[in-house]
Amino acid sequence: MQRSWLLVGVGIMAAGGVAQAQTQITVASVNNPDMVAMQRLTGEFEQAHPDIRVNWVVLPENEIRQRITTDIASSAGQYDVVTVSNYETPIWAQNGWLVPFESLSEEYDEEDLLENLRQGLSFEDKLYALPFYGESSMTYYRKDLFEQAGLEMPERPTWSQMAEFAEQLTDRSNSLYGICLRGLPGWGENIAVFSTMVNAYGGRWFDESWQPQLDSPAWKAAAQTYVDLLENYGPPGVTSNGFTETTTLFAGGHCAMWVDATVAASFLSNPDTSQVADQVGFAQAPMEVTERGASWLYTWALAVPHSSRNQEAAQAFVEWATSKQYIELVGERNGWVSVPPGTRQSTYENQNYRDAASFSPFVLEAIQSADPTQPTQDPVPYTGIQFVAIPQFQSIGTRVGQIMAGILAKQTTVDQGLQQAQTFTLRQMTQGGYIE
Repeated sequence: MQRSWLLVGVGIMAAGGVAQAQTQITVASVNNPDMVAMQRLTGEFEQAHPDIRVNWVVLPENEIRQRITTDIASSAGQYDVVTVSNYETPIWAQNGWLVPFESLSEEYDEEDLLENLRQGLSFEDKLYALPFYGESSMTYYRKDLFEQAGLEMPERPTWSQMAEFAEQLTDRSNSLYGICLRGLPGWGENIAVFSTMVNAYGGRWFDESWQPQLDSPAWKAAAQTYVDLLENYGPPGVTSNGFTETTTLFAGGHCAMWVDATVAASFLSNPDTSQVADQVGFAQAPMEVTERGASWLYTWALAVPHSSRNQEAAQAFVEWATSKQYIELVGERNGWVSVPPGTRQSTYENQNYRDAASFSPFVLEAIQSADPTQPTQDPVPYTGIQFVAIPQFQSIGTRVGQIMAGILAKQTTVDQGLQQAQTFTLRQMTQGGYIE
C-alpha cells in the first residue's frame, strides 16, 4: 500500500529581464517505484506549465501518513497535493478537507477510470481524488523453484498449502526463504496483508453491532499461521520489512513466494529491476475457509486539500499525473511494463501494454473482483477489505500492527497479543460512540 503530496510557495524567475511569478510545488512521496518514476518525469509537466515549479520530498510510508493526517486535520495548509487512498478520501471529503474535481477536461476521460476505484474516491457522487495507480493483492512465486521441487502452484492456493510449499522451498544456507510477507508495523503495512488473512480464515474486525472480534478463533488461527510462516520460513529482521523492502528481497532472488500488492508485478517482471524477471509466476491471493476478502482493493491517489493556497496549480498537476497522456509518456520513456497499473480501462485495452505485461489480464481480474462492500464471510457493518472505512481505524490498525510485530519479536504470545488488541479496539470503539 505508497504515496505523495505538495508544498507551495511563490518564487520569482527572470526571463528576458522580466520578473515572472512562479508557483513552487513540492511533492512529498513515499519511495516506491511508480512515484519515483513520476518524480523523474516532472520536467515534462514543468515544460507544459512553465509557471509552475515542482520540488520533491521522499519519506517512508508510515511517516508520510502521520504528517499528512496531522496537516490535513489541522488545516495547516503546508501541502497543496496529498497522496491519499480509498480509505482516507471519503472520510476527509465528508469532513470538508478536500477539494472536489469538478472541472476535469474532456480529454481526461473520467469514465475511463475503473468503476470500483471511482466509487472508492468519491463522496456524494463527486470525485475528491484521482487514482495514480490501483491494486489488489496476489501471490508471486518462483516457477523455477517450484519445478525443481516438483510442486505446482494452484490458481488460488490456501494458506495451509502455502505453509507446505514454504517448508519445502526454504534454504536458509543460501539466503532463500520459503515465503516473504510484510512484517513492518503499520495499518498500511503488516495489517494490509494480515487483514486479508483474517478474512480468508473467516474472521472480521467487528460484528454487526460493532463489537470487536480480535480474540475470536478465526483471528487466532490467522495470527498463528502468519507468525509460524515468518518464524519458520521467512527472512531475518522481518519486522523491518514493509512493501519496499520485501519487493527488493523477491527481486533479488531471496523469496520463493510472496503475497502482496499486484502493483509489484511490473517491477518483478522487468529485467532491469528484477534478477528473477523470467521466473516469476502469478496466482490469486491465498484463501483458507473462504475467498471473500482474501485479496484487497487499494488505490494510491492524488488529492488537493481545502487549505491549499494554490488549488488551481495543484489540480493541474494531479490531472497530468493521472491522465492517459501520462501513462503513454511512461510507456514511451520507461517501457510499457512500467506504466502505473490498475486505474484505466484503456490501459488494459492497449496492445502495447498487453504485449509487455503478460500479467495484465490477471491483475485486472483481481482488481475488478475485489468487493469492499462484502469483505468478509459473515455480515459486517463496514466497507473495506484490508481496512475498515471509519476514522478510528487508523489508530486501531496502527496499534494492532505494533502488537503483531511484538508477537513476531517474541515479546508476547499470539493469545496475549490478540487480547491486548481486543482491549484496545474495544476502548477506541466505545470512545468513538459505536458501542456503549
